[in-house]
Amino acid sequence: MKKLIRPALITMKSYTPIEPVEILSQRIQGRPIKLDGNENPYGCSPRVYQDLSKYPYYHIYPDPEQRKLKQALEEYTGLNRDYIVCGSGSDELIDLILRLFLSPGNEVINCPPTFGMYTFSTEVCGGKVVDIPRDNHFAIDMERIKNALSKRTKVIFIASPNNPSGDLVKQQDIIELVNSERIVVVDEAYFEFSNVTMANLVPDYPNLIVLRTFSKWAGLAGLRIGYGIFPPEIAAFLMRIKQPYNINAAAEVAVLASLADIDYHRGNIAKIIAERERLFDKLNELEWLDSYPSQANFVLCRVLKGSAKEIWHRLRNKGIFIRYFDSQILSDYIRISVGKPEDTDTLVKALRNIC
Repeated sequence: MKKLIRPALITMKSYTPIEPVEILSQRIQGRPIKLDGNENPYGCSPRVYQDLSKYPYYHIYPDPEQRKLKQALEEYTGLNRDYIVCGSGSDELIDLILRLFLSPGNEVINCPPTFGMYTFSTEVCGGKVVDIPRDNHFAIDMERIKNALSKRTKVIFIASPNNPSGDLVKQQDIIELVNSERIVVVDEAYFEFSNVTMANLVPDYPNLIVLRTFSKWAGLAGLRIGYGIFPPEIAAFLMRIKQPYNINAAAEVAVLASLADIDYHRGNIAKIIAERERLFDKLNELEWLDSYPSQANFVLCRVLKGSAKEIWHRLRNKGIFIRYFDSQILSDYIRISVGKPEDTDTLVKALRNIC
């Protein structure tokens, strides 16, 4: 069968996902403290559960034109629905963008360390990843990006806030990249925690895309729904090539309920931001950790003493799950999602007992 498979996919590395809470719970006694997925510890709005239980049409295919979703997102974003396309998580939108623009051998600029789906989807779609590493403070290297541009370069991915470092990109840098006349994708998965966006620039540039998700701030990670703000011409093409019923009915109901209960979510976002700052301060008290300021819902730490992988493993044995990246560029780092205050207290106590 390997002779029939596309050769590039045989040697391709798969994306390393986190494990679901049901699996983690089987490995420990008591409640797992899950700080590895950048999920919302407060969950979704109570209205989501209510509306999901009342919805009568799960036996009917959902709206392929995403009309109610686009109307609600028009009100939320302040941009006309012609700019909006929804996807099964922003992951699907990343895949659709690359399907639309890449031919075999085309290049995609990636700025590691960053979200692994950019590399994964590029390789699945037959493109070539050109990695331009970030500097020691995780800022993008504009000069190296510009020098790497070639006739084969089609797409540039920039996450802001970046995952896993939590830092923001400068608007002037995005404008400079857009002026290179490549497709520039700004992934704002954590926008609600930073309140800094490039979405207002999209109407002015035909090659700028902004992606967002409901997984983080709205607590809908399990329902897989995100959206993008696209120039209308690109949006129209994406609507043409997407799967017809890519947004399931439950996800649509949950999004509409979430946007109708925005004050509830804003309250939880405020709690997460406050706890992010407290977590950062607590981690900075540990001399063997170097913690980076974050504009997202997680904190990245460099381990100055001992092994990051060993710390990750020892915390797992205590039922505390954080993210360790098994890669050379992040081998000395751990990423900790913001939980509830009691989660922070348990984590910090465990870390103090480790070193």
